[in-house]
Amino acid sequence: MIFKLLFTKSASDDLDRLENDKSLLKRLKAVRKALAYLETNPRHPSLNTHKYSSLTGQNGEEVFEAYAENNTPAAYRIFWCYDPSKKQITILAITEHP
Repeated sequence: MIFKLLFTKSASDDLDRLENDKSLLKRLKAVRKALAYLETNPRHPSLNTHKYSSLTGQNGEEVFEAYAENNTPAAYRIFWCYDPSKKQITILAITEHP
């Protein structure tokens, strides 16, 4: 199943920051690859997707964390949730590991 990716304003700003900072090119590539996996298979093994119990979505949805990088200082993570239709994924944030 292909999921449509929707971005919150915050996530869109996070992605713009990565795209506009040449020193973060390697991280941008990793984030783009992870987003492509999310679009086709949110449970892809390299994403290490798991529920992030400290957060909930705007309407109480479960929030998940996916790895864009691993074993890297300040590795990037993507926080997301399913929309009620289960055909869309909302990207909440793209950020360094908290």
